[in-house]
Amino acid sequence: MAEVLLDGVSKIFRDGTVAVSAVDLTVKDGELLVLVGPSGCGKSTLLRMVAGLETETSGRISIGGEVVNGRSPAKRDIAMVFQNYALYPHMTVRRNMELALKLRRMPKPERRRRVEEVAEILGLVDLLERRPSRLSGGQRQRVAMGRAIVRQPAVFLLDEPLSNLDAKLRSQVRAEITELQRRLGTTMIFVTHDQIEAMTMADRVAVLRRGTLQQVGPAQDIYDHPANLFVADFIGSPAMNLIAGRIVLRGDQAVLSVSGSSSYLPLPAIVRDAIGAGGSPGEQPDGARVAVGQPVIFGFRPEGVAIMPGGDGDGMAATVRLVESLGGEALVHVEVEAPPVVTDEILEIADDADEGAPLEFGPRARFVAKVPGASPVSVGDRVTIAPKPGSRAHLFDPTTSIAILS
Repeated sequence: MAEVLLDGVSKIFRDGTVAVSAVDLTVKDGELLVLVGPSGCGKSTLLRMVAGLETETSGRISIGGEVVNGRSPAKRDIAMVFQNYALYPHMTVRRNMELALKLRRMPKPERRRRVEEVAEILGLVDLLERRPSRLSGGQRQRVAMGRAIVRQPAVFLLDEPLSNLDAKLRSQVRAEITELQRRLGTTMIFVTHDQIEAMTMADRVAVLRRGTLQQVGPAQDIYDHPANLFVADFIGSPAMNLIAGRIVLRGDQAVLSVSGSSSYLPLPAIVRDAIGAGGSPGEQPDGARVAVGQPVIFGFRPEGVAIMPGGDGDGMAATVRLVESLGGEALVHVEVEAPPVVTDEILEIADDADEGAPLEFGPRARFVAKVPGASPVSVGDRVTIAPKPGSRAHLFDPTTSIAILS
């Protein structure tokens, strides 16, 4: 296996489109790194540059300590798996898997040994004499993986390999790929636009937006500590709840004076701690990260929302608009008397999710609360919402979108 190093890698197409901009990234030996982002963010272009299928405009690419700029894909010791499988329909599974070995003039006994070993790992032994037309989507994907594995490359590159599978099969194959990677200890770069795949599979996640790397780290760290508003809204399902306002003090408690509303939203104690010992309006004490009166976008995850039946209490009044029962938990969608947060980042993510459908934002913000078991409320109920005590608080600068507190 091998480490992959990207040093200032950029790709600018002839029409001036910047697909990838000065990406610095290290994929450790034996690591499964997932590149994730909305459609058109540059993740597939970046993968194709590692593979040698696209030529970088600038920067350096190293595999196993050797610079591979200018080398053909065949000389980079990589194997690539695409979303369309690309199996030869007239060949059996065995012949599809051994073709690359045959082209290398590997002796037949060694080819047979490798194919049968990999077929055993992937559960394909009983399918070796079948043709692709007699296989399910999941089985075809395993064959495509097997064809790559028998070559024993230094690096595996996977470009949205699960996108053609239905939801249940995607979950199954996702688990199989993760388990296989752990078992083989291979270096793997996996591209997807599905942040759930990124969260569940990766040793580390690299989030891209418009060709620029936004944040790299373990999935849980990115979920808990997003570097900016784009990462916060993109990573997590359901998405983070966002509301704009100013930080004020009511007694010893920090609250959010909500923009466009007379409401106040109690903030977790960590926000008060971040203000510091001072806290006079407009002042920011030494060592403090937040100032009283400071405009912010406040974010809190659905599992961090306390929802209380009745319109009274310490929190924001809301109306229940939808309840989704998921068996062991429920998602409660509520509407509050405040305008929605609409930024370039939010619009970009919404546009990607709606696949070009017209974007519509109502006059009021909507939040989602994740509650265990059956929902305590029904559609039309008046409720009070607030962040749960001790829950994480995410504050973003409304001008730069960079995290102030996360």
